[in-house]
Amino acid sequence: ATCRHGCKYGECMGPNKCKCFPGFTGKTCNQDLNECGLKPRPCEHRCMNTHGSYKCYCLNGYMLMPDGTCASSRTCAMVNCQYGCEELKGQVQCLCPSGGLQLGPNGRTCIDIDECSTGKAVCSHNRRCVNTFGSFYCKCQLGYELKYTSGHYNCVDVNECVTNTHRCNLHAECLNTQGSFQCKCKQGFRGSGFDCA
Repeated sequence: ATCRHGCKYGECMGPNKCKCFPGFTGKTCNQDLNECGLKPRPCEHRCMNTHGSYKCYCLNGYMLMPDGTCASSRTCAMVNCQYGCEELKGQVQCLCPSGGLQLGPNGRTCIDIDECSTGKAVCSHNRRCVNTFGSFYCKCQLGYELKYTSGHYNCVDVNECVTNTHRCNLHAECLNTQGSFQCKCKQGFRGSGFDCA
């Protein structure tokens, strides 16, 4: 079977028919499924959608059990955690629902880790890192767009001269470059290419 547009997070099952991996949806399985919006909801108290998955967390005074339910806990209620807690060997520890969050100095609230500035996030060629609360994603660099070519998704150069998104002067030629473009005044004109006289 061939899927002309590919299956980003899934596999091709029939002519242009994708079977998405859990946590993804769409014709080419390129969209994250928001499990928190499903009925019935997957979490008893609170739900945080993540890329391809989700995390459950509990209201203050409850702790997250291994099966995803929230159990009342007197000790958790006393600690006053932002996202629920766990008890380990009689010690109460507040939890953060994502690896992209860390406990703040007070040990109760969670603060975001900027994976882009700490260098934890590695984005492939022609992609830039965008930080989100609790996570990050990789986006095509400016001057590039996401396209499905030779069996996978790539960030390919946008030819501004062809798409007519350049700002060259009427009396200038547009020259495409990787991720950008240049303007050169035509013969008989002088200037920057954006201004020609």
